[in-house]
Amino acid sequence: MRSKKILFLVEVSIFTALALVLDLAPFLSFKIWAQGGSISLAMIPIFIVAFRWGIKGGLLSGFLWGVLQVAVGTAYILTPVQGFLDYVIAFTVLGFAGLFAKKVQVAVKDGATKEYLTYIMLGVLVGTGLRFISHYFAGVVFFESAIEGQTVWMYSLLYNISYMVPSFIICTIAVFFLFHKQPKTMLNTA
Repeated sequence: MRSKKILFLVEVSIFTALALVLDLAPFLSFKIWAQGGSISLAMIPIFIVAFRWGIKGGLLSGFLWGVLQVAVGTAYILTPVQGFLDYVIAFTVLGFAGLFAKKVQVAVKDGATKEYLTYIMLGVLVGTGLRFISHYFAGVVFFESAIEGQTVWMYSLLYNISYMVPSFIICTIAVFFLFHKQPKTMLNTA
């Protein structure tokens, strides 16, 4: 039991650090907006933790990734509310992809490709969808006084959709590919 807890903590730490590295690597992250928002591979390690360890692992890894962004100075924080929504909440909720962890694990073990593709897609959709909602409301808080001629609600919607939808698609394909090509490695057998 103790070795499983140690493995859990080690994996969460390693995958969280990998998320940060993927986010910081200029050739792996396409920055769309100066105020934040990029298309990158950085969410993939968080989703892997969520599908291997469930919600608990995903939430912890996502939370740590958000905190690390603040710690290393890459966070774009203008107000406490916006910072909390954009970095603490938005990255933590990626872990809710773990709602589908058991179903992904069973489908991968059974070799049911269409089934685990569906559950991976649903998990990534839940995680990125919740992240989008958090960024959306953070945008409403931040951009409230920064826009002329367009409602803050519409601006935040368009701004955040511009990078979250491509990120969802890329992460779904990449996570599926990893589980498909290395199923034993991706399964939590501890």
